[in-house]
Amino acid sequence: MASLIPGYEYDIFISYRQKDNKHDGWVTDFVNNLKGELESTFKEEISVYFDINPHDGLLETHDVVASLKDKLKCLVFIPIISQTYCDSKSFAWQHEFCAFNKLAKGDQFGRDIRLSSGNVANRILPVKIHDLDQEDKIILENELGGALRSVDFVYKSSGVNRPLRASEDHPQDNLNKTHYRDQINKVANAVKEIIVAIKKYNQKDEEVPKTVFKPASVTRKRNKTKIIIGSVILLPLIILGYFLIPTHFKPKDKVDKSIAVLPFKSLSDDPDKQYLADGMMDAILLHLSKIKDLRVMSRTSVEKYRKTDKTLNVIGKELEVSYLLEGSFQKFGDNARLIVQLIKTGKEGHIWANDYDRNWSDIFKVQSEVAQKVADELNTAITPEEKQLINKIPTTSLTAYDFFQRGKVEYVNYRMENKIEALKMAEHYYHTALEYDSTFAEAYAGLAMTYIDKNYFTSNYFTENFLDSTLILADRALLYNDHLAEAYYARAVYYSKHKNTEQALKEFDKALKYNPNYWEVYNQQVSMYLDSDYIKAIGCKLKVLSLNHGRELPGLINSLGVVFAFYAGFPEKAKYYFQQALKLSGDTVTFNVLSSVLEIKYAKESGDSQKGIELLYHCYVKDTSNLELLWSLSRNYMYLNDYHESLKYFRKYVESLKTLGQITLNSAHRIGYVYWKNGYKKEADHWFNEQKRICETTIKQGRSYSVIDRAAYYDLAATYAFLGEKEKAYENLRVFAGMSICSYDLIYLINKDELFDSIRNEPEFKNIVIDLEAKYQAEHERVKKWLEENNLL
Repeated sequence: MASLIPGYEYDIFISYRQKDNKHDGWVTDFVNNLKGELESTFKEEISVYFDINPHDGLLETHDVVASLKDKLKCLVFIPIISQTYCDSKSFAWQHEFCAFNKLAKGDQFGRDIRLSSGNVANRILPVKIHDLDQEDKIILENELGGALRSVDFVYKSSGVNRPLRASEDHPQDNLNKTHYRDQINKVANAVKEIIVAIKKYNQKDEEVPKTVFKPASVTRKRNKTKIIIGSVILLPLIILGYFLIPTHFKPKDKVDKSIAVLPFKSLSDDPDKQYLADGMMDAILLHLSKIKDLRVMSRTSVEKYRKTDKTLNVIGKELEVSYLLEGSFQKFGDNARLIVQLIKTGKEGHIWANDYDRNWSDIFKVQSEVAQKVADELNTAITPEEKQLINKIPTTSLTAYDFFQRGKVEYVNYRMENKIEALKMAEHYYHTALEYDSTFAEAYAGLAMTYIDKNYFTSNYFTENFLDSTLILADRALLYNDHLAEAYYARAVYYSKHKNTEQALKEFDKALKYNPNYWEVYNQQVSMYLDSDYIKAIGCKLKVLSLNHGRELPGLINSLGVVFAFYAGFPEKAKYYFQQALKLSGDTVTFNVLSSVLEIKYAKESGDSQKGIELLYHCYVKDTSNLELLWSLSRNYMYLNDYHESLKYFRKYVESLKTLGQITLNSAHRIGYVYWKNGYKKEADHWFNEQKRICETTIKQGRSYSVIDRAAYYDLAATYAFLGEKEKAYENLRVFAGMSICSYDLIYLINKDELFDSIRNEPEFKNIVIDLEAKYQAEHERVKKWLEENNLL
């Protein structure tokens, strides 16, 4: 029997291991029952390919017969996933499952089909008859390129893991609470959804994207919910409004699906219950953030509107989003009340609102319902995997969830105010949550993040188990939920601080897979790409600016200016961003510091450098505790050969570090040099030895020393050069010079660095400098070309 669609051999192909049918004929019974269900589901006859005696083993000389290749050309592929199916040596896996997956991706419909509901379904429809080992689940998901979504026929009870039978002796003992008849119906309905979508597609003869799924354009029931055409950046970045990309650079043929979730109001008179409203708001925001088709502003972006008299249109304009979600929440006893309304910024106003009066035990369902309804109102396609993430219940203990919410609010307070007490309280609440649910993945991930903040830039930096607790906690979180973006983020930070850049980037990619709006990930990636690719670094920073308009925004804009000025070598671009940050923050101190350093490092005459120093000093007078100011004054006085003034500020810098309980990684040799120039030989020796210890320990332990991956080798080379140990100086300098790109700042430094004066005129040193300058110039030109091509220069 031919397929419903011309050119296809069968409608359905059943793939299985012979051993899963040999004992009790389970697969044969399943196929017969499915055929019967299909007869009552479809008006037409559905053709099913089922080989009663399939190949189980796969010899090296075995080849797939031509007839099987034709049979695989089907609309729906149903693999019977058992404990033995995921075997790379089996015929079913290699020449059926993997072969169909490749075939479907390349045919006219693609492997993934958009359903009439707007959701996306895979033409591979797994039927699972056993709970799988974790390694088999990973193999499956790697081949599928996403989470395993199956119709399960698994009978599960104490010590039992077997296929569900059509006639069960004790169906009530099945822990999965599934019934064979219902599951057969689910398979038939899923097949129908896919085939109907394919037939509709075939009639329209239109192209369906195979990797990025966008919903078809539909007419809204109400005029005020119609979609407006917005600005979405190419490259594919959403750039920060008016001061990042000219308007004419933005395409005008895409819908701007951007939203901010404003802080929810607590309907309770008890201010101590505000954390419940915050937790509800945060959960819905996080659900929305998991949808790739949406741009969702960060939590910190909306915090400043908690108490404001600004209109919604003004807020939308400032955040540069097309939609706002407002909410009010109250928990009373075992009940909860949530009121939400979705607002279209501009003239259209309110487009949807709803009240949810539910039992507190339904709180997770409410959160996912709201997120999916909002996505629907924004005409946003939710992939099956995204829907699965949104619907996932984080914990079965509402008490654990309550403590987790408290911890998350405290952690946000710490990030906003930098109060160490809030960090301690967050850690306490996360631990308490785990006392009530030891499998609560989000609580483990929260703890992992607190351990990063507690231990970084402290004396723990040089311990052998630096941040090991973070990795252990993140791994524990992923054991219970392997789709948790926060856990992958924590793992990435761990690997990035241990100089495992490749693994860190993989973990960051996984975090973005499960939360594509995770701005902190893009921000972390910036520093990693500054060691290899300035275009990617700039791109990540622009993405950050599109997702975070919170109190961090001026600093983020300034940091983009720093990338342009001191890495890629574009001082005019940097000045522009420094000025934009100043407009937003009014922070003249930071602006003057950055401007003065820019003036010094791009000075054409010595007088320009002196002007920069004077500007730094005026800033210092206004903020004498500013570490960055103390560091800049110390180093720049040193470059101007004013060692007395340099030492004065270095001493204050060291005292400030002690007060904060922090350590210095890359300044000890500078301090030692200034002490030596002032005649303090003993103190100088101490600091030079300290720099050697720091560098050698960092290199031995594989720590990330600074933004520049090889910076420890540079500082060690400079220290040895000054101490007269030339061979060791060159040994480390050669390693340092092996970097793929070089920043303007390093070119400036190595040409000014007095610690290298003993070898500056030697041929090898000169050749190293020439090589580094060539690397800088090549990357500078590459960035320049990219900026010109995208109208950014």
